[in-house]
Amino acid sequence: MKAYIFPGQGAQFSGMGLDLYEKSPLAQELFETANEILGFHITDIMFEGSDEDLKQTKVTQPAIFLHSVILAKTLGNHFNPDMVAGHSLGEFSALVANGALTFEDGLKLVSQRAQAMQKACEIQPSTMAAVLGLDDDIVEKVCGMTEGVVVAANYNCPGQLVISGEIDAVNRACETLKEEGARRALVLPVGGAFHSPLMEPAREELASAIENTVFSKPNCPIYQNVTASAVTDQKEIKVNLISQLTAPVKWTQTVQQMVADGAMHFTEVGPGKVLQGLVKKIHREAETVSASLDTNA
Repeated sequence: MKAYIFPGQGAQFSGMGLDLYEKSPLAQELFETANEILGFHITDIMFEGSDEDLKQTKVTQPAIFLHSVILAKTLGNHFNPDMVAGHSLGEFSALVANGALTFEDGLKLVSQRAQAMQKACEIQPSTMAAVLGLDDDIVEKVCGMTEGVVVAANYNCPGQLVISGEIDAVNRACETLKEEGARRALVLPVGGAFHSPLMEPAREELASAIENTVFSKPNCPIYQNVTASAVTDQKEIKVNLISQLTAPVKWTQTVQQMVADGAMHFTEVGPGKVLQGLVKKIHREAETVSASLDTNA
């Protein structure tokens, strides 16, 4: 069975999407539609902007979404997933790709999400840290013992877990995790504590937008971050999507479940190859490839 997976924030790069724009009239049309919906020329920033320009929250999330979704749409009949999943932001790309959301509604929600998350980051300074070389249960235990808000946020692959929370609490947890034997516990250059209780203001703001958006019956199951299980019911998809901002990304568990359900071929749709690397670390026998207009993967 074929699984298509969609990357999240951090996969952006200068020049992203330009090849699609130059090769495909459909891509050109969708990019121009995106400029109108967003109210600024995101294509100028994606195609010609600096890495610094692409780090703007209002740009980063829509840019990655656009690259992924437009690539999926330009593949045409070659895009034929049996199941889809996305890492954090990538879940919105996956929902457009499997027909649950329209391109326009997906982009509007991603833009609102980015702005809501930025506001939440400004309310309380916060951060995230990557923890390498420890079992998940040890990381969870340390987070639970640490004073302040700090939680396990991204279960990326065995031995790689990202924690999220208040700056002081994350720093304290990192010190303890090193004492527990972590190979690394490194604070990340991010704007805030994503997938933690500190994103509650963003969750509340995005909830009304999601509830007021029409979701269609998807063409294939989506394995959502919150549950790591196959979902096809529109109401359940909405509930999970709202919960996602304050809940952990269960990527390890998601890939394990997709494999258990028959997936052996994973195609990453969007910028970068981060998810392919994670899939290989979760299940060595899995086949991974990047989607491409040239190969029609």
